[in-house]
Amino acid sequence: MNRNELAKGIYNSSHLSGTFTLRSGQVSETYFDKYLFEANPRLLGAIACELALCIPIGIDVLAGLEMGGIPVATALSLETNIPAAFVRKQAKSYGTCKLAEGAEVRGQNVCIVEDVVTTGGQILLSVAELRAAGAIVEDVVCVIERHPDGRKKLEEAGLKLHALFTIEELEAAGNVEDVALSGEGWSD
Repeated sequence: MNRNELAKGIYNSSHLSGTFTLRSGQVSETYFDKYLFEANPRLLGAIACELALCIPIGIDVLAGLEMGGIPVATALSLETNIPAAFVRKQAKSYGTCKLAEGAEVRGQNVCIVEDVVTTGGQILLSVAELRAAGAIVEDVVCVIERHPDGRKKLEEAGLKLHALFTIEELEAAGNVEDVALSGEGWSD
């Protein structure tokens, strides 16, 4: 599957038409459900193949952020043989009380893995907590860069964003002009 076919596959599997109430409370006739491409083994495998090329040399751990980054990190781990950690939005208050489950992050070069980057807010929070836990974090990979503000905020925090696709590339591949994918109609 080439890049354009992959972009078209992501768009076609995830773009929905109907009546949807968005997080803002607005009603939209279109919706982009990112979990549909993450749940499709053919697409997720192709995503991992392409996204593996974006992982910088020297990464010890792929850290998938809850929830959408976890399936992507798992697929990337299988593709690259780099161990994965699964990062919670909040450390659990029982058992091991860990923020990151799976591979050890302390002292490791960790690459954050996310499905979609919009504002980068959760990434910045997770990076701060991972660094406090002893991880070395400089890079973020994502499937879709939804808005350039996210890249800007990450760069201001000293992080490098490596995106497989921009939202504009998905729109072009889907050949749809009447859908504003860069708006709020995204699954969360």
